[in-house]
Amino acid sequence: MWSLLQIELYKIAKRPRTYIAFVAIAAIAFIFQFAFKADGASYLNLMLQTVSESFDLDLKKSMNGYFMCYIILNTLLIQVPILVALVAGDAISGEANMGTLRLILTKPVSRTQIILVKFLASIIFTVLLLVWMAVTSLFFSLLIFGADDMLIFRNKGQESMILQITQDDIMWRYMAAFAYAAVALTVIAALAMLLSVYAENSIGPIIATVCIVIVCTVISNMNVPIIDKHVKPWLFTSYLVGWKGFFYIATTEDGLPIKGSIENWAAIRNSLYILLGHIAVLLGITIFVFRKKDILT
Repeated sequence: MWSLLQIELYKIAKRPRTYIAFVAIAAIAFIFQFAFKADGASYLNLMLQTVSESFDLDLKKSMNGYFMCYIILNTLLIQVPILVALVAGDAISGEANMGTLRLILTKPVSRTQIILVKFLASIIFTVLLLVWMAVTSLFFSLLIFGADDMLIFRNKGQESMILQITQDDIMWRYMAAFAYAAVALTVIAALAMLLSVYAENSIGPIIATVCIVIVCTVISNMNVPIIDKHVKPWLFTSYLVGWKGFFYIATTEDGLPIKGSIENWAAIRNSLYILLGHIAVLLGITIFVFRKKDILT
């Protein structure tokens, strides 16, 4: 099993498209950092214009590495599913396209093992992407902007809120958010791999995965009662941004933040369960279909 995984990781490392994802993440992060370093105060003034009379904030301290990372993640974690699909969508269809799928299946390895190894390799790639994202968006931002307390702008119902998280209560939240994102992106990898089983080239599964994510995301953002009740709970895209819940800190009756708290841990936990359920179902279907797949025609 370990030898198969090494071979699969080597295949991923040899593909030029693998490195497109890392370059794209670095480019987006550095563009944001440059723009905010040059004129970040204008953005904060825009965000604070509705509450400027109620809060007296030091904009220089507010524009720090923690805040910068949060802004970048809001953009990056929407685009990363496309980057994950570039690798996971190529898992089986790439072998079929190169004519090596039949050769692989002649080896004394079960089809279930092949799927599990390729899926594990996709998870490793996803985790590496998130580690790279943490380096470029969090640690580089801390080097450029420094560290201080973090502001979170949030709309809750009809009310706009500003939450302030103290500096010593932030890092664990980012680690938890990245871990949550790893689970969410693994759903994308499982979906892309399932579609890959049906295709003879990589373009189809990659494009299909991106289209499904886009369509489901649009539906998840629609505010229609019947969709809210009967459709959204079943869509994995409804839970992709659940990582933000780690930054929604609970408050006292007087509105004071409670250090080390999470406003709605139950919702985050349930979202994780649902995402893990999607992974199990998609992976199970992939194994079932691949075991029945006719490679002789």
